[in-house]
Amino acid sequence: MTIYKAPVEDVSFLLNNVFHFDKYNNLPGFADAAPDVRDAIINEAARLSEQVLAPLNAVGDREGCVRHDDGSVTTPKGFKEAYKQIAEGGWLGLSSPPEFGGQGLPVTLTQTVAEFQISANMAFSMYHGLTMGAAAALLVHGNAEQKALYLPKMTAGEWTGTMNLTEPQCGTDLGLLRTKAVKQADGSYKITGTKIFISAGEHDLSENIIHLVLARIEGAPAGIKGVSLFVVPKILVNADGSLGARNGVMCGSIEHKMGIHGNATCTMNYDDATGWLIGEENKGMQGMFVMMNEARLGVAVQGLAQSEVAYQNAVAYARERLQGRALSGPKATDKPADPIIVHPDVRRVLLTIRAFNEAARALVMWTALKSDVAHRSDDAKERQIADDHLGLMTPVLKGVLTDVGFSNAVLAQQVYGGHGYIAANGMEQFVRDARIAMIYEGANGIQALDLVGRKLPRDGGRAVMAFFAEVGAFAKEHGGDEAMKPFVTPLSTSLSHLQQATTWLMLNAMAAPDNAGAGATDYMQLFGLVACGYMWAKMAKVAQDKIAADGATPYLTTKLVTGRFFAERTLPGTALHLARIQAGSGTVMELPAEAF
Repeated sequence: MTIYKAPVEDVSFLLNNVFHFDKYNNLPGFADAAPDVRDAIINEAARLSEQVLAPLNAVGDREGCVRHDDGSVTTPKGFKEAYKQIAEGGWLGLSSPPEFGGQGLPVTLTQTVAEFQISANMAFSMYHGLTMGAAAALLVHGNAEQKALYLPKMTAGEWTGTMNLTEPQCGTDLGLLRTKAVKQADGSYKITGTKIFISAGEHDLSENIIHLVLARIEGAPAGIKGVSLFVVPKILVNADGSLGARNGVMCGSIEHKMGIHGNATCTMNYDDATGWLIGEENKGMQGMFVMMNEARLGVAVQGLAQSEVAYQNAVAYARERLQGRALSGPKATDKPADPIIVHPDVRRVLLTIRAFNEAARALVMWTALKSDVAHRSDDAKERQIADDHLGLMTPVLKGVLTDVGFSNAVLAQQVYGGHGYIAANGMEQFVRDARIAMIYEGANGIQALDLVGRKLPRDGGRAVMAFFAEVGAFAKEHGGDEAMKPFVTPLSTSLSHLQQATTWLMLNAMAAPDNAGAGATDYMQLFGLVACGYMWAKMAKVAQDKIAADGATPYLTTKLVTGRFFAERTLPGTALHLARIQAGSGTVMELPAEAF
C-alpha cells in the first residue's frame, strides 16, 4: 500500500517567506485569506487528501469505471462519498466569485489544494478539476443568463463540467472538426457529432453534467475561424433552475486505457442535442482557450503531484529495504545489510526527484500569484506584466513539469527494483497515471512549438525580455554574496545559455522555420531548467537569511543542500540543450520519409 503526506511545511515556507503572500492584500480576496485562514485551509486540504482521497487511489485504478447499457457510468467504490465531501466542503468554489456561491479566495490557494488532491488521487481529482475549468470559461464568455443558470450549481459541486474538443479525425488541429450546429427558431442550436477522449464525460457523482462543446455552425467558414462554443447540458435545465428532460447526448463507450482508470474517459455522441452559443459565432476558440489555459496549468500540477507522491514512496522504501553494504563501510551493523538509502546512486535518484519537486512547486506558486494579479489588480500595468508571465510560462509549466514528472515517477519506481514492477506496491500506477499528462491538453511537442512560435515573439518579445531582466537582476544583486555563489553562479551560466538559444532562434528560425521546430523541445526544457534554477536561488536566499536571523533548522539546512544539488547536478543540463538547439535542423530533416 502506498503512502502520501501533503508537503504542508514546504507550502507554508513558499507562501509566507519566499512569495510574501500578505503583501498582495491590496488585491480582492487576499485579505480574506489571513494566515490563520489559509493555514486552516491547507491543513484541512491535507487531511482530506491523505485520509479520504489517497486510500481510494488504488481502488479506482483496480476497479475503473463501468458503462451500462443505458449509457450511464458508475465510478469506483468510494468515489461518490468522497466527491460529496469535496462538494459539501466548498472546495470547488474556493476561488470562485461570491456572487455565484464561491469564496473568492486567491487562485494560489486553489492550486496548492489541487497539488495535494492530485498526489492523493489523480483520477478522482479530474472530475472537479474539469468542472472548475468549464466554470471559468462560462464566467468569462457566458452571458448573464448562462452564468446565473449554471455557475451556482457548478460552484456548489451539484453539477460538474467537461470540455469537448477532440474528434476521431482531429486533436491538435481543431479546424478539422465536423460536429455541426444548426440554429433553431428559439435561438438554441441542435448539436450533432462525436467527441472522443472526454474526461469525466459521464459518471454518477453529480445530478447533471454541463458539457462545453466546440462545433461548426452551418455555413461557417472552414478551418478554425468557423468554430463556435456551446453549452450543452446532459439534462436540460428549466428557466427556474430545475432539471427537465434528458438531452440528446450519450456516452457511447469508455476507453480502456493505460492509467487514470478511476476517471471515465468517454466517447460522447451528440444526436440533435440542444445547446446554446457561448460568446460570438465563429469565436469559439476564445472561450475554449480559457478552459485550455486553466487545464494546462492544472496538468502541470499533475506532473508535479505524481512526482511528489512517487518520491515519498521511494524514500520510504529506500529507508526500509536492506541490500548490500555502504561503500564506506557498514552502517546498520546490527542487520545483515544496510538500507539502500546509504548507496550514492539511490541518493542521486532521490535528490534528483526532490530537487525538481521543490523548484516546480515554487514555480507553480509564482505563476499562480501572477494569475491572481492578472485577474484581480486594478493597475493596468501590473495586469499586463502578470499576463505576459502567464502566457510565457504556461507552455513551459505544462511541458516541463509533465515531462520531468513522468521521468521522476519512473526513477522512483526504479528505486524499488523488481518490486516496483509489481502492481501491489503501487509504483507502476504512478508511472501509468503520470504518462497521460504529457499527452492531453496539447501534447508537449505542441507546447514547445507554442512557446517558440507564439510566446517568444509576442509583443516584440516583451515577456521573455522581462524574464531575462528579472533573473539577471537577481543574479547581479546577489552575485557578490559568497554564500549565494553556489546558486547564483550556475544560474548566471544557464541564463546565458537561454539567452544564446533565444538569439540563435531569432537569427535562424525566420529563414528556416524547421530550425525552430527542431529546437523547440530543447528550448522549452532549457527554459524550464533556468526557471527552476531561479526558484532555487530565491529559496536559498530566504533560507540563508532565516538561518542568520533565527538559527538553523533541519528543514532549512535540508533546503540548502537540496538546492545545491540542483545547481550542481541538474542545472548544467542547459549546456546540452543549447548545443542541440544550435545544431539546427539539418540532420533532423535530411532523410526522406521512406528512409525511416
